[in-house]
Amino acid sequence: MAVKYTKHFLDKLESLFSASSYILRYEKGNFKSGYCVLKETKIVIVNKYFPLEGKINALIDILSELNLDPQEFKDKTNQDFLTELRQTTLKF
Repeated sequence: MAVKYTKHFLDKLESLFSASSYILRYEKGNFKSGYCVLKETKIVIVNKYFPLEGKINALIDILSELNLDPQEFKDKTNQDFLTELRQTTLKF
């Protein structure tokens, strides 16, 4: 799957988090990697000053780190999108 650096693609990634048990927040901060995952409270914090490309890359990294199960999502669209993202590798 080709990663598209558009607002629509970011919205699709954000919808995955809203359908999961994790809360996604954009906050200012000096995060070493651009994001922070608090697994005990299931909160994901992304640096709000990141450009669009940085936010998308951070969210894809987080999704791969969390190992969410596509079957946990009720919506088939989210299941398919997460499965496609799993097959995506980012090249920097």
